[in-house]
Amino acid sequence: MDLFEYMAEKQKGAEAPLAARMRPENLDELVGQQEIAGKGHLLYRAIAADKLSSLIFYGPPGTGKTTLARLIARTTKAEFCQLNATSAGKKEMEEIVERAKKNLGGYGKRTILFVDEIHRFNKAQQDYLLPYVEDGSLILIGATTENPYFEVNSALLSRSRIFELKPLTGEEIRILLKRAVSDQRRGLGSFRLRIEEEALDFLSEAAGGDARAALNALELAALTTERGEDGWIDITLSVASECIQKRVLRYDRDGDEHYDTISAFIKSMRGSDPDAAVYYLARMLYAGEDIKFIARRIVICASEDVGNADPQALNVATSAFLAVERVGLPEAKIILSQAASYVASAPKSNACVKAIMEAEAEVKRSGNLPIPGYLRDAHYRGHEKLSRGVGYLYPHDFPGHYVKQQYLPDALRERKFYHFPEEGDGKAPV
Repeated sequence: MDLFEYMAEKQKGAEAPLAARMRPENLDELVGQQEIAGKGHLLYRAIAADKLSSLIFYGPPGTGKTTLARLIARTTKAEFCQLNATSAGKKEMEEIVERAKKNLGGYGKRTILFVDEIHRFNKAQQDYLLPYVEDGSLILIGATTENPYFEVNSALLSRSRIFELKPLTGEEIRILLKRAVSDQRRGLGSFRLRIEEEALDFLSEAAGGDARAALNALELAALTTERGEDGWIDITLSVASECIQKRVLRYDRDGDEHYDTISAFIKSMRGSDPDAAVYYLARMLYAGEDIKFIARRIVICASEDVGNADPQALNVATSAFLAVERVGLPEAKIILSQAASYVASAPKSNACVKAIMEAEAEVKRSGNLPIPGYLRDAHYRGHEKLSRGVGYLYPHDFPGHYVKQQYLPDALRERKFYHFPEEGDGKAPV
């Protein structure tokens, strides 16, 4: 690197966003993720000893995936290369692979390739890297906000250790904010900045575990707030709330949060907790989930988990489905709330689910068992000669519109598939 390149890099660093400048310079400065990267833990030891195998860092934005990769770059003796999966082309990948092979073959030096947003690599790109990860030419470090078991091919996964990073706690983000306010070299310490405790609390919680969002909001507040008469910049709760006006939920309709939230929603209805059901409903609506998708899940739950314990639940859920299609948002959220809370509050029975599953298993096991002749179709001339419909007892001809009669095939005459629930409206007929 010549003098001009050095000065360019220095200037670039000075102009970098606060979140980038405040990245820790060593493992002991790292805030959060202590369960995996804290002193004495596996990842800490591996980075400190420079004994890394292929890794995948998985977690929400702003939790330290790129930070950990940069710490590895600062401590490793291996050559460190970086690609962003959104922009990397095959030529760049080929150049890195060639360099890695020369490093290993000529100098016995390892090469670490950090791929940011690795979930955006298509199958062909992932397959291209596989043999070089397999033979040790490359140590792969991938960062992804998406569940790697969905987005990364199984061959790469089997050769990598997966570390799941959790959202930072409010207290951890508070530590980072206070560090940024006081740091003279990398932070805002030279700004003569004061921040109210209420503003610190608000930014710490409103960031939703995303350190980058909190630091960006702090920087925006510092750069857009006028100095007072005493020459200080005061960050108040009002200023902080303007810089994070709306908490951004981690939610991707095709990703992990989508499946986790709808799973929690369904399990809350099944578990008879209307409060939790409405809460997860609100989260999905806030994040822009398709109202018809939500309505479908309520309909399914009404049959799967309530069933005949309260047959009205399916009517309510189906009516809600039709209503949200016709009404739309914002009023549709009230309809969905009514349906979800009804289903959650209803008595529960999965007798219908168990019945159809047991019946399907029996059909697969025993095949097409003969249907009793008196149950067969008799709407044609000559059916008597074939013993079709002969001997059938018409229930409406009997008191109470019921007569005991065998309906199952002879081989299954004593078999029970539907077990009447003990509670609710779906009890066995008297």
